[in-house]
Amino acid sequence: MDAYQQINHSISRYVHFSEQELEILNSLLEYKEVPKKTIMLHEGEICNFEAFVVEGCLRKYYIDDKGAEVILQFATEDAWVSDISFSIYENSPSRIFIETLEDCKFLIFSPESKEELFKRAPRFERAFRILLYRHLTVTQNRLFDTIVKSATEKYLEFLEHYPTLPQRVAQHYIASYLGISPEFLSKVRKKLAKKQ
Repeated sequence: MDAYQQINHSISRYVHFSEQELEILNSLLEYKEVPKKTIMLHEGEICNFEAFVVEGCLRKYYIDDKGAEVILQFATEDAWVSDISFSIYENSPSRIFIETLEDCKFLIFSPESKEELFKRAPRFERAFRILLYRHLTVTQNRLFDTIVKSATEKYLEFLEHYPTLPQRVAQHYIASYLGISPEFLSKVRKKLAKKQ
């Protein structure tokens, strides 16, 4: 499946589109390959893209007041990545970093090309609204889990959502995402391995 077929298939899960509408979508996207360890967005910059991940893995993170990196999200194939909350819609400086953890392939919208899509094929607005609601639901559940679940429960849920990530990213990144130390994550993993 090529990159455009991939995004067409992904977006059509939410709304059924005609071939003509999908052609409009494809014509407005920019294909981009970005090498591993590239920071696509720095804190303080205005985010001017929404990227669909065709291939690869990224992380979204911020740096806390102690200078530690705190991972908010991983994005892998078929996910969207951006700083929607602060930059795109508010046009204000971002508080996060977006970095590729693997060589990545993207299909990218600028704010202008996305507006053009909504103008020329208005039904895409509904599909992106559904995507935004899904993102908000995931974010709210993650916040809830951070407060009420144990480290073991959080790690098991992480494995459910991201089954391939432990083979793709460093353990200290996973620990940061879960809000625990790498040493504590190591203990959790050993404890779970003994139960199997």
